[in-house]
Amino acid sequence: MLTYNERIELREKLANGEISLELAKELYWKDYKEGQRSWHTKDWKERRAKILKEKCEICDSTDTLTIQHLSHPKKYSDYEREITRKYTQIFKETNSDLDKSEFKKHIVKNYDYIAVPLCPNCGDNRPNKRVRKLPQYRCAVCKHEFDQPVYKSLEELITIFYTDEEALDVRDKCFVSKDKWKNTHNLSNIKYWFQRENAKTKNEEIIGKEAFLLYLTDDIKYLSFEDTITACRRCASNYDLKNMELCPNCKVHYKGIQYPTCIQCLPEDKRKAALEMVEFGKEWRECTINLEFNPLHVYKTPQRTA
Repeated sequence: MLTYNERIELREKLANGEISLELAKELYWKDYKEGQRSWHTKDWKERRAKILKEKCEICDSTDTLTIQHLSHPKKYSDYEREITRKYTQIFKETNSDLDKSEFKKHIVKNYDYIAVPLCPNCGDNRPNKRVRKLPQYRCAVCKHEFDQPVYKSLEELITIFYTDEEALDVRDKCFVSKDKWKNTHNLSNIKYWFQRENAKTKNEEIIGKEAFLLYLTDDIKYLSFEDTITACRRCASNYDLKNMELCPNCKVHYKGIQYPTCIQCLPEDKRKAALEMVEFGKEWRECTINLEFNPLHVYKTPQRTA
């Protein structure tokens, strides 16, 4: 695992074109082991010792102090998706005239077309199929009854799509991907993924480099201890696991980081309402748990106090 300074050097070489993306990734992931963490390394521990303060910056405790990060780096795949979206948008703007024959070949190769039944009278795509009554179908719009619906061919659907991408006829998700996921799409979805695939293929090296540089920058910021405080085990645990921090008013109780104070420091009327909400939530969760284990039993829904 590379040290903090080695990662900075790697980022500079990649940004200046001194090394290739492939080599940069190879050097970064070299000797990486599953489960290995930066804070286990000698480099981390030595730099941590220089910035660790003598007491918790939240509650002033001196018990089991640690470095608490206030932000965490994203995964490389997150950056890759982000940059890919950017180049997909650029591709869409610079290649607005999508070749119809190529688009059709892409659809035939990657999707199964499951044609939607249509009313032969008005063309609506919501005819009701009846089980016991004939004719078998009845249109929900024009009330026409019929035995045989009509279907649009793939060619017809694509032609309509190229005329008006917002047309009602092309909104149905009647295409099933041929991969293991079997996802359903409409033509707008397929067009986006087709453009995304082309954009990614055309700009693969650029996307990879931009994404990896952002990932390295984020990773280096994390290792620099830039956005950190010294915290005791209790404060760090509440922040990481429960998204809570010590109330700045009383310095005794913990609160959700989205709230200005803890419940105990609220004015009397607001404190009472908040406590009632907490109690209601506990009762509701208890009912949910009971219903999971005793689905046939009848429980009363907890009542909120007016």
